[in-house]
Amino acid sequence: MKPAVGILSLGCPRNLADSESVCGRLFHKGYKITDIHEAEIGIVNTCAFVNDAKRESIDAILDLIELKKKGVLKRIVVQGCLVQRYADELKREFPEVDAFVGRISPGWCGGCGLYRLTPEHYAYLKISEGCVSRCSYCVIPSIKGRFTSVPEKELLERAGRLDASGVKEINVIAQDLTAYGFDLAGGVTLSSMLRKLARRCRRTRWLRLLYLYPGPEVEKVTALMRREEKFCRYIDLPLQHINGRILKKMGRRCGKDYLLRLVDQVRSSLPGAAIRTTFIVGFPSETDQEFRELADFVKEARFERLGVFIYSREEGTPAAAMPEQVPEKIKRSRFDELMSLQQGISAENNRAMLGKELDVLVEEEAALPEGEDPPDPAYVYSGRSEYDAPEVDGMVYVKTRRPVKPGSMVRVRVDGALEYDLTGEALL
Repeated sequence: MKPAVGILSLGCPRNLADSESVCGRLFHKGYKITDIHEAEIGIVNTCAFVNDAKRESIDAILDLIELKKKGVLKRIVVQGCLVQRYADELKREFPEVDAFVGRISPGWCGGCGLYRLTPEHYAYLKISEGCVSRCSYCVIPSIKGRFTSVPEKELLERAGRLDASGVKEINVIAQDLTAYGFDLAGGVTLSSMLRKLARRCRRTRWLRLLYLYPGPEVEKVTALMRREEKFCRYIDLPLQHINGRILKKMGRRCGKDYLLRLVDQVRSSLPGAAIRTTFIVGFPSETDQEFRELADFVKEARFERLGVFIYSREEGTPAAAMPEQVPEKIKRSRFDELMSLQQGISAENNRAMLGKELDVLVEEEAALPEGEDPPDPAYVYSGRSEYDAPEVDGMVYVKTRRPVKPGSMVRVRVDGALEYDLTGEALL
């Protein structure tokens, strides 16, 4: 009998999709997949995107080494981005590790079937590997390698299996969705593939697109979303900054004027949609005036969802060698200011939802946020609307007088609004 394997997956959903591929391959070969504390072989799929991610990966390796010393694990495998970037250093530092494996090659797990690490009701569908962009702050191209689209036929077959498994939501992911198909024959594009995907996923309720690099393909995708109800009215559009000089130094392909027009186009094309974006503060040479320009833009644009990254000086990137690195104290201050600003905007956006009805995908039993009164007798569940992606966005807390099965889709009338979350009564 082959030994049992447990896996820890760190970092982004793309990493989780890779971990699922590894589990699928191992399961296909007869290995049992189990909790890390019940396994003989422990695998950690690492992240090396920024310094905090590297520290988390190192801590996870140390945790597995401790389990090996206690006799819980017999072997340890470390894989993923950290290994791809620092293989030699890791081998010297951690002799207790039995194997180091870098990035997973595209197609490595083709034909191995599905193995899911997400809850039954949602899944990730990774459509490409690598990145076509060369942003000056980012290590991903050097880690992930040449951009490679998953062949359309293989992609649609996998989506069909997910659909048949009963998932309610498929999250379509890549480093840059909009680049999909440029390396494939036959004129395949993201929008043309998505039309086929919507037809293939007949049972799936929601299709969500995560990470649309600003560009002309976004306009085609929003036009498709307007016609096809399966697509969540949710646009994940990472802008990173709004000042033209900083955007140019970042190596972004779009300038300020284009980004302003694109945001307006999305708003007019998809009224009521939620736009999620991310910004980087403290990029080398960012001045107070340039940061103020970014903050003013956030005030004006009033994004429904927003994430902020403190610039991380990653060795080997062009930005790391740039002069005028911003002091950590200033970076932290700008981060705090932008997050505080967005907190107020998010609270106002949420208050505008009071009295409205939403379809909510129920995740699990939960307790109401502090200060909220439950019904009596009470059942409370956390869930997400089409405006909330897994892990990164807020929750809708659903109050109901009878139990609801996790994974169910429930109609909810919103009766409470917090900074990032909503509460509501189930209309059962």
